[in-house]
Amino acid sequence: MKNEIEMDLYKDWIDTVKEVFRGSGHPLPDLVSDRDAAFAYFAQTAQSDEEAEQQLEANEERLSSMQQIILDHFETVILPDIRSKTGYTGDRFKFQWLYNKGEHVVEQHSSYRIPL
Repeated sequence: MKNEIEMDLYKDWIDTVKEVFRGSGHPLPDLVSDRDAAFAYFAQTAQSDEEAEQQLEANEERLSSMQQIILDHFETVILPDIRSKTGYTGDRFKFQWLYNKGEHVVEQHSSYRIPL
């Protein structure tokens, strides 16, 4: 049985950033690029544009690395843990980044949660 894995942690993070701006009453333009959304987020607290750029690049790299770790260890570590902790027996997996009292990656079909 081949497992189907759907995951784009960086896009999930960007979608959350856009939602935060919408909820703040200062929504980003509808067609804002992912990079511009990330820059706007980090520019809120960065001391300079250069620092905001560094933070957005570090965050993109961090989320990409987390995604690769999940993929690299899926069959040997994560899948057995999902099966034992949730009882989920399917072969479709959708991992999503979310912030809820800290960062987590949640597998949507089994509700398996990886705190970050």
